[in-house]
Amino acid sequence: MHHDNVIDQGRPFDWGRTSTDYATHRPGPPDSLFEQLAMYGVGLLGQRVLDLGTGTGVMARGFARLGVRATGIDIAENQIAEARRPAAEQGLDIAFDVAPAETTPFAPAAFDAATANQCWLYFYKPHVLAELSRVLVLSGLIATSHFSWLADDPIAAAMEALVLRFNPTWSSAHSDGQVPTVPEWAAGLAFVGMVAYDVDVPFTRERWRGRVRACRGVGASLPDDQVAVFDREYVALLECIAPERFTVRHRVDAHVVRLR
Repeated sequence: MHHDNVIDQGRPFDWGRTSTDYATHRPGPPDSLFEQLAMYGVGLLGQRVLDLGTGTGVMARGFARLGVRATGIDIAENQIAEARRPAAEQGLDIAFDVAPAETTPFAPAAFDAATANQCWLYFYKPHVLAELSRVLVLSGLIATSHFSWLADDPIAAAMEALVLRFNPTWSSAHSDGQVPTVPEWAAGLAFVGMVAYDVDVPFTRERWRGRVRACRGVGASLPDDQVAVFDREYVALLECIAPERFTVRHRVDAHVVRLR
């Protein structure tokens, strides 16, 4: 995997190690994100959309339910295997492939738009943008988005402190949720629009526990024995600080640009 900056001081991580927890406990963006993207022309009925870094396919499934011709790619085979299962169970016609965002197997002008949710930071953007200029139609749309807890939520803050004790190199803690109007990587592209808003996401203790295991700082990077120790400590912490059912505030954001 290529990326513009060293992440977590170069500590290796593999999302495929978290695939079961990722698919079971990690919620996808709310329906309102798809509504917002559609207002900017991404995710329309019959549109051909390529979802980069699709993970377990939550974005691709959301688009497919709206009548979009969705394709999802990811470099992690375990993630693609998990993506195919619910798509088949729900009768959704989605093409999933194991491939990096920088070098896809698709023909020129094969898609009308491309999306990247929670993954744009992991890509080497010059190569991805060059590849998208090849596989998207002229003036094709690119939408990047995030769906992330806010560090000022008390349950999230307590969790981050524990993750950092086990993994001090984890760099996703303490996010203030600030989103630039136009990101630096979009320079030279036609800016279409952006959105940023907050939602309270419901969890049970068990689901939030699994969601945390599926984060980069835990299940994707810690050795299995440390993940198990972390999990036991987090169960005890949750029993002290959280009721059985609670919400965690998340920020939803997206940027949409158009190829010139």
